[in-house]
Amino acid sequence: MKKYFAEFFGTFWLVFGGCGSAIFAAGFPDLGIGFTGVALAFGLTVLTMAYAVGHISGGHFNPAVTIGLWIGGNHTAKEVVPYIVSQLVGAILAATFLYLIVTDNDGFEILEGFAANGYGDLSPGGYNMTAAFVAEFLLTMFFLLIILGSIHKNAPKGFAPIAIGLGLTLIHLISIPITNTSVNPARSMSQALFAGGGYLSQVWLFWVAPIAGAVVGGLIYKALFDKE
Repeated sequence: MKKYFAEFFGTFWLVFGGCGSAIFAAGFPDLGIGFTGVALAFGLTVLTMAYAVGHISGGHFNPAVTIGLWIGGNHTAKEVVPYIVSQLVGAILAATFLYLIVTDNDGFEILEGFAANGYGDLSPGGYNMTAAFVAEFLLTMFFLLIILGSIHKNAPKGFAPIAIGLGLTLIHLISIPITNTSVNPARSMSQALFAGGGYLSQVWLFWVAPIAGAVVGGLIYKALFDKE
């Protein structure tokens, strides 16, 4: 159970810190943190929790990562579903607290779909479904390559959370304008539940594309690099 609680808390922190920065701080009058600040916030959530609880659960905090690590031979099949359930519960609870906070401020309106992910009219930059799918697929694939490479037995010890956190930061710097950046189905699902409407109808893409990318990333690493 410690592993599942670690995944719960890690995913909670990722959504609360990352999406919270987008909701509360990204466009704050005169002193907003902008896209760069939000990208850094997401990277910091993973970096800090990877050090805090990664030694307990492996620090996945993302259903696509869990599936990709299983495909890559770094996670057991029997724990895939419990990990994903723990991640979803943590993400949805974090989104619930974000919603309670933002709606308790009389002078504050929910920004741009509650930091949810979308394509077409719901994409920050107006990117279509194909562009969104390709971006989410490729970025998640490379995210798995970063994760698997940094945790490999021959990689420098103790630096994996830094590489993974900076990798997620870079991913957000690339793709916030495209989809508001998912690469994480739990993060997308939690925000779409509160944003509703078109965001909820589009959330399928932010399950399918990241998981497909993670599977391919896991297969590539296992086939080409795991024996190095």
